[in-house]
Amino acid sequence: MEPTATTPETRPWVIGFADGTAEMRALLGNKGANLAEMTQVLGPDRVPGGFTITTAACVKYRERGGEMPDGLDGQIREALAELERQSGKVLGDPVDPLLVSVRSGAPVSMPGMLDTVLNLGLNEQSVEGLSRQTGDPHLAWDSRRRLIQMFAEVVRGVPAMAFEDALVAARRAGGVEVDSELDVDALKALVTRFLDIFEKHTGEPFPEDPHSQLTQAVRAVFDSWDNDRAITYRRLNGIPDSLGTAVTVQRMVFGNMGERSGSGVAFTRDPTTAEPRPLGDFLLNAQGEDVVAGIRNTEDLDDLKRRMPEMHAELIASLAELERHYSDIQDIEYTIEDGRLYILQTRGAKRHAQAAVRFASDAVREGLLSREHALRTIRPSTLTALLHPAFAPDAEFEELTRGVPASPGAAAGAIALTAKAAQDRADEGEDTVLVRMFTSADDVAGFHAARGILTAQGGKSSHAAIVARGMGRPCVVGASEIKVDPEAGTLTIGDRELREGDRIAIDGSTGIVTADEVELIRPEVDEYFTEVLGWADEIRVLGVRANADTAEDARHALELGAEGIGLCRTEHMFFGEDREETVREMFIAGELARRERLYDESSRSGPLEAEYAADLDRLGTIQQADFTELLKVMGDLPVTIRLLDPPLHEFIPVSTFERALRDARKRGDQKAASRAKSRLAVARDLEEVNPMLGTRGSRLGLMLSGLFEMQAKAIARAALAVSTDGPRPRVEIMLPLIAFESELELLRGSVEAALAEVFEEAGTELEIPIGTMIELPRACLVADQIAEQADFFSFGTNDLTQTSLGLSRDDAERAFLPEYLSQGLMPGSPFETIDIDGVGALVRIAATKGRSVKPGLPLGVCGEHGGDPASVEFFHTAGLDYVSCSPYRIPVARVAAARAALD
Repeated sequence: MEPTATTPETRPWVIGFADGTAEMRALLGNKGANLAEMTQVLGPDRVPGGFTITTAACVKYRERGGEMPDGLDGQIREALAELERQSGKVLGDPVDPLLVSVRSGAPVSMPGMLDTVLNLGLNEQSVEGLSRQTGDPHLAWDSRRRLIQMFAEVVRGVPAMAFEDALVAARRAGGVEVDSELDVDALKALVTRFLDIFEKHTGEPFPEDPHSQLTQAVRAVFDSWDNDRAITYRRLNGIPDSLGTAVTVQRMVFGNMGERSGSGVAFTRDPTTAEPRPLGDFLLNAQGEDVVAGIRNTEDLDDLKRRMPEMHAELIASLAELERHYSDIQDIEYTIEDGRLYILQTRGAKRHAQAAVRFASDAVREGLLSREHALRTIRPSTLTALLHPAFAPDAEFEELTRGVPASPGAAAGAIALTAKAAQDRADEGEDTVLVRMFTSADDVAGFHAARGILTAQGGKSSHAAIVARGMGRPCVVGASEIKVDPEAGTLTIGDRELREGDRIAIDGSTGIVTADEVELIRPEVDEYFTEVLGWADEIRVLGVRANADTAEDARHALELGAEGIGLCRTEHMFFGEDREETVREMFIAGELARRERLYDESSRSGPLEAEYAADLDRLGTIQQADFTELLKVMGDLPVTIRLLDPPLHEFIPVSTFERALRDARKRGDQKAASRAKSRLAVARDLEEVNPMLGTRGSRLGLMLSGLFEMQAKAIARAALAVSTDGPRPRVEIMLPLIAFESELELLRGSVEAALAEVFEEAGTELEIPIGTMIELPRACLVADQIAEQADFFSFGTNDLTQTSLGLSRDDAERAFLPEYLSQGLMPGSPFETIDIDGVGALVRIAATKGRSVKPGLPLGVCGEHGGDPASVEFFHTAGLDYVSCSPYRIPVARVAAARAALD
């Protein structure tokens, strides 16, 4: 049907497949746009006809509180009449009925999150017509019972177990194992039972009017946009709530018409590895929902070739044509109806990062894509999956069972038998493996919480496999030897019974499951990944550095392509059995000496001052050794070292001295008790109500004289030592938590004096820039003043987010932030992706003001936002020079920076 003018009365809420295009994705949704495009590519004989109700209709439906848009019902009837004309069948006709499916189709693929209803149009009369027309009463009555069950569950919310119990009873009475083996009489009886269940739970008879069935199904799909699992999926994947879903209405074709029929899912390439060969699942004499639900173990395309060689050849040809047209790996659903192939859907395949990277490389080599377009096919955020652990090659373990390897990588953790259990254990900091007989869309939150997923049923195109690959979670499916009993809290594998909370390990690359403790090792970057990262490095403008505090971290960062260290947090060097006591004593002595000086300036040469100086010297020696190892690893690459930042009380916790006092009194050691008591008093005095806004960073450096100077001297001495045996280090000193130019001026002066002292002793000098971390709103607003004293800026976006939004990250994420996200008050966590309108505006202000004073002022970011793809794109547009992130996110940042340069 042709689109019409867009007045309120004639707005085109409905568009036929033949009138749509791939460019109309926002209006037709992924499914509708692809069906329209497929109709153009493969022809109407290969794609069953239909029409799409647009996302605009869903948006209007939601705006009106669940009331259908004006004119929609009439347009549906017009489109249905055209479909009836094309097919030569009529919806609900008692002689030759047309049956349709009603499916969701958001503009962004959300597999399994929204609702579908099949076999609409069957009623008491048309089921007999379908039986006579096909000569297959079994098909007709099986389709009728499927409609009642699916309609009841999806449209009216009847519990699935009510029907499952009836199915189990029917199979038991008929002495059969699977539903498809029930005879016609059993199916008729089951239909009667299903109708009773429907009326019992809804208080109404099942709607026999096919137009009423269609209208209610469309409403149900619209409503499914706001179900809990869809909301959770959108939040986890950054999909806006405002998009809405389209609804596709398509002529039904039947894969359950006998031995010359079947249904399946196929990929143009392996979605796990991107090996260039078609891969897929097939079920003989089955409908499509039997395949994707994962409730039956499937056959593969080789089995299809053996059973129906002509259909296999047609399918392979269609797969090749669709991949060439879309220039991307395709995930298609197909049905064979009595020896005739139909393609029901195609979409870009959800793939593991391993497959995404290899496909990009192969597609360029095959001439399918340019390097720039190939990079655009990769979601940078998924690349961390390539850095998942794997079983150590020499690990010895008992293989309990082996399933289908569905998403690569290895995972180990406590068994969680429900999504909620996985979430609860993850909230307690425990790694888990989610184990289910088969998964459904309601398990999506558990997927996010778990380290890996294991299921007893399903194939590589089951719900578990698709969602796990999209999230980068290791996954094993189809492990048919396992039995899961959530109520009893047990997992049985053969004759071995494990309980919820016991540990298991899975390998999503091989399908292995074991209960032994297996060493997991970090993976190597393969040649495809190396090639793609090389393209990214040639294209990107932003530099990529690492947040690294140790030589080991630095080595790992270099392996992953870091171009320097953007943040070395010196406080992390203060922790360790060999230094914790020295650190505590240094801070206690420093605080006591500071107090004494306040009342007696002559005390600068007293015993407390001497004790503090001695502790500083000891700690300086330790820090120098740490810095030396770090600078040796980094060679001539830039290394930005931040001087001490955390609150003072973190280094002298009250509990430590309370315990020391108890122990001393128990031993009767009065001297030790007196010492512990005095230190406990200092620790209690230093406790703060809001320590993150208290005595930390530059404030601590100004209070405890000599502290920052000690660190600066340790840095200078380490740099000089390294420069004698290798390349000259490019070390930078960063002063934290600066709000006023005067703070930076004073601290810079003392740091420069400390550096000069070291250089004078050595008889040589090194250039060591001194900059600041911009992490307070005031610093952004007066950045031109602060730039007068700074050689560089590095944005600490974690703290800048907290201080700009008035949020405590730990408290907010545990308390109200999830509620804000679920209500759509915020588009996502501002600690994961930068708040562009608020915090981002402050970054732009600071960048502009800073460079107004010093046009070449280097600008970087060292919060974890530096590894978030959406944030990296913002930093590129804001004109920053580099981002810095944790080592594992460096490949993500490299590709994200390249994509930002392309967009």
